[in-house]
Amino acid sequence: MAEKIKDVHPPRGLARLGWRAPIWFYRLGLGDLLGERFLLLNHTGRKSGQLRQAVLEVVSHDAETGTYVVASGFGEKSDWYQNVMAHPQITIQVGQKRMVAQARRLPLEQASEVMLDYNRRHPTALRTLAGILGYRTDGSDADVRFFAGAIPIIALEPAELG
Repeated sequence: MAEKIKDVHPPRGLARLGWRAPIWFYRLGLGDLLGERFLLLNHTGRKSGQLRQAVLEVVSHDAETGTYVVASGFGEKSDWYQNVMAHPQITIQVGQKRMVAQARRLPLEQASEVMLDYNRRHPTALRTLAGILGYRTDGSDADVRFFAGAIPIIALEPAELG
């Protein structure tokens, strides 16, 4: 059974620089180097109202609808998560492709299905991520469902223009 083995907080100070380094790939026009496994999230600060950015791993992508799904690994404490919940109108960039989108947290059942699919495609990545975030998991479906309930799973859906 999955369990929380330590409390982990979003990085601060110098540790934050390493987590934010991929943003520079996009700023330098090198977003293609990160492929389609990552995206640049442009969002509005909930307190400052200023543009903020984060690079996130893509958990899934529905090519038919254009929806990307990401996980807030540091949970509800993550600044970007709090910002998009306060201001869900965002823009994202995957490689060189940019689009306006709307962020919405997936309900548990849907989040569980997304994470089960991710675990089938990337089992080692999920166990590694869980460990970094302070969870012990064996990769079983029950553990993946637990993990999907422990961290917010967010759909970034293309916005209707017009």
